[in-house]
Amino acid sequence: MKKQVLTALVFLMVWVLSPVVSMAQCAMCRASVENNVSNGDIGIAAGLNTGILYLFVAPYLVIGTVAFFWYRNSKKNRARKNSISSSIGR
Repeated sequence: MKKQVLTALVFLMVWVLSPVVSMAQCAMCRASVENNVSNGDIGIAAGLNTGILYLFVAPYLVIGTVAFFWYRNSKKNRARKNSISSSIGR
């Protein structure tokens, strides 16, 4: 069971971290950024990059927070079970 989970995790990490070349920007945004950068104004391009970074980081923060509280709760439950079983004398 652990080997299957480990294999699936490795496969998922390779898939997620593999480089994928894509031009995933809409035509209107790209044209607007190119026009502004060619005119010397980099404000819109910087704002677009900040928005992309925000959208990139937000899901990882949510998943990390859920994982942290899940780990902390499972650790408390494990400690509670150990204290109950030691008080019973098992």
